[in-house]
Amino acid sequence: MGRPTIVDLAKAAGVSTATVDRVLNGRLRVREETVRRVHQAAEEIGYHAANVIRHRMLADRPEMRLGLVLQKPRHRFYQNMLSAFEQQARAETQRRVQIVPRFVETAQPEELAETLLSLRGRVEAIAATGLDHHLVTQAVRELRGAGTPVFSLLSDFAQGVRDSYFGTNNLKVGRIAGWFISKLATEPGKVALFIGGSRFHGHELRETGFRSYFRDAAAQFQLLDTQINLETRQLTYEATVNLLNRHADLVGLYVAGGGMEGAIQAVREARAGSHVVLIVNELTPESQIGLQEHVVSIVLGTPIRQLAEEVIGAMIAVAEKGMSETPGQRFFPGEVWTPESEFMR
Repeated sequence: MGRPTIVDLAKAAGVSTATVDRVLNGRLRVREETVRRVHQAAEEIGYHAANVIRHRMLADRPEMRLGLVLQKPRHRFYQNMLSAFEQQARAETQRRVQIVPRFVETAQPEELAETLLSLRGRVEAIAATGLDHHLVTQAVRELRGAGTPVFSLLSDFAQGVRDSYFGTNNLKVGRIAGWFISKLATEPGKVALFIGGSRFHGHELRETGFRSYFRDAAAQFQLLDTQINLETRQLTYEATVNLLNRHADLVGLYVAGGGMEGAIQAVREARAGSHVVLIVNELTPESQIGLQEHVVSIVLGTPIRQLAEEVIGAMIAVAEKGMSETPGQRFFPGEVWTPESEFMR
């Protein structure tokens, strides 16, 4: 299929080509509602001048810069998350919203704190993923004192100082993972758990929920000691190979944070997918392939498009109306993907 033309755009927007021409070239005045409709259609069909239309539509609107701090720039999930935020920013028609992204390469609190502080004075608000540590809390406190609110995403940090938390209820996510393993395992056996590190508040909550489920409702399973994988593929791979070699009765494995690619590879190579229930977090090309191959049993995901929409709305509101006196939290229902999910067909 060739590149969409002005005729294609007019048809998609339900207007004449003359109207599209006026929108593109600023000839005469076009109703705001019509311009928005043409812009939306341009985004949907991939029209090459979509940014030109957006620029004309927002030329007289106030500009707002929002910081977004994410982990690991080469990880597909965080790339998808940045894309969702940028798409939502483009959908904002009352302001010219620009996402200012930053990535941290390590799980060191110093790097996250420095990255957060580097955005001071450059953005109106910041949303960030990361670990919970007193250095991070101090950075958030400094930013708040300078008038820059910070929102925590996916895994909470700086409770009582950050403005709000947006993400899933990680305690319940852990219990859901435990429920699936207890129901999908063909017989009771040993169950293993990986977390990224003790400073990831969300991982600790998932571990707590996971263990509490087995303690409360599936005591016939034996939980092994939790292993820390630093959210790295290679360490997770090596640890999973070791688990499979040492425990012939391993029936379940939950990767509560990053590094799932290593577990998927190890289970695939050992051909253990038939008897090990592997549960991972977030839908990526790697976890989707794992589902298709029946190496991964369940993927527990975050609705990142809905999250991006609500977080940007909250960031705009707090930047325009002032920071919240009482920090809050917004839980999103988690997604559940299986080998039989609709997108798999």
